[in-house]
Amino acid sequence: MEIRITEAAYEKLQEKIAAEKGYLKLKYDTEGCGCVVSGVTALWFVNELEEDDMEVKTDQMSIYIEKSKQVFLDESMTIDFRPQSNCFQLKSPNQYLNPRMSFVNKISG
Repeated sequence: MEIRITEAAYEKLQEKIAAEKGYLKLKYDTEGCGCVVSGVTALWFVNELEEDDMEVKTDQMSIYIEKSKQVFLDESMTIDFRPQSNCFQLKSPNQYLNPRMSFVNKISG
């Protein structure tokens, strides 16, 4: 799996994380979706990893994904930030996986 982070997304992530210590996760969130195949991707900043998390090195930093949810992601993806809509985007060469991806800081709330 390959994940690229654009410069705009990296700058926004640095702004949101600041000097906090933690891990950036690309979370496939199924809560409230009704079905595991109806999940939504989001960026979570967490203070500890779970047993199922695996590291994906990007061009900017490491991101962790749940190994069991890898099937719902594409092999090659880009995380971007759009200032016009003030949100992150997750896209692949073939599709937008989430054009309005949220960032949730699970450390500082």
